[in-house]
Amino acid sequence: MSRLTIRARLTLVYCGLLALAGLLLLAVMYGLMARHMAPDRQVAAAGSGADRVGQPAPLAGFAERIRDSTLEAMLIQGGVALVVIIALAVGLGWLIAGRMLRPLHRVTDAARRIAQAPAADRRLDERIALDGPHDEIRVLADTFDVMLERLDSSFDGQRRFIANASHELRTPLTLNRALLEVAVYRRAASEEVRQLGETLLEINRRHERLIDGLLMLARSERQLVDRSFLDLADLTRYVVFHQRPHELTIDIEAAEAPTIGNSVLLERLVRNLVENAVRYNVKDGWVSLRTYTDQDGTAVLEVTNTGPEVPPFEVPSLFEPFHRSDGVRAADGPPGSGLGLSIVRAVAHAHDGTASAEPRAEGGLIVTIRLPGANADG
Repeated sequence: MSRLTIRARLTLVYCGLLALAGLLLLAVMYGLMARHMAPDRQVAAAGSGADRVGQPAPLAGFAERIRDSTLEAMLIQGGVALVVIIALAVGLGWLIAGRMLRPLHRVTDAARRIAQAPAADRRLDERIALDGPHDEIRVLADTFDVMLERLDSSFDGQRRFIANASHELRTPLTLNRALLEVAVYRRAASEEVRQLGETLLEINRRHERLIDGLLMLARSERQLVDRSFLDLADLTRYVVFHQRPHELTIDIEAAEAPTIGNSVLLERLVRNLVENAVRYNVKDGWVSLRTYTDQDGTAVLEVTNTGPEVPPFEVPSLFEPFHRSDGVRAADGPPGSGLGLSIVRAVAHAHDGTASAEPRAEGGLIVTIRLPGANADG
């Protein structure tokens, strides 16, 4: 049995107190009337009247019947009146309780909008700004606003730090790459210098990919402003055409999957999925990409690949930054930055979508991206 709401409980409290007060009042009135209409007093009053007019006093039984009839009529009519008043009080109490709780509903609605936002920090700039008397609900709303302000400042500072640090680190990496290329590719360079330079260049390129990933992760977690119509099928074919590896088989089943979003971020999402499916694969393996529109109008992209077996309990952590499963390693090629699936999830959430994965029994993963369809936004 579900518990009653605060509004219903307040209404019951109001009506209960009113009913109790009405019953006490009715009982007090009944007692006073019963005492005032006592038989001995009525008979005494009637007898003194008979002495004056010379007529016999009424019988005690007749006075008793009058008394009982009067008290019974007062009790019935008072009870009926009390029931009517309580019924009216239920409706009035419900309206008053709703009006009193209206400021609390504003706090609840703001908390729900923030909690249901696709990105955790997307709606932290919202404030309740409750006006009215400085009561307990006003104090609660002001405290909630202060908490939102501090959280917004914290998340914004974190994003700025990542972006600024990434920009500051990109400059020396670019300079290092230029100096290494000059040292490696000059004619007088020995074979040992060339090998060392190639190794350092690969390390430098990995650091550059890491910086680019951090920038993309910081950008994808911000509020999207630049949105346009695009088709995931076209985007998938474009990415695969420019990144098709020769040692793997890539199958594409690209049905229409229109959505509304940022083309640069969504291209990076598809690119990261393809690169991840190719990197964490096996020799002579394959990658399958499928796009379609679900029955509810959702645009769906599924990326399936062969590869090492992934324990089911490690699948959720694959979307965490810099996480690499012990059972999932790149077969060939340079290691990734550890941000591939993290960026995928951040981009999907920024577009009000979802990113999920499940392991294949034969090894590899099935990664599913679900984005709102173009018709849903238009």
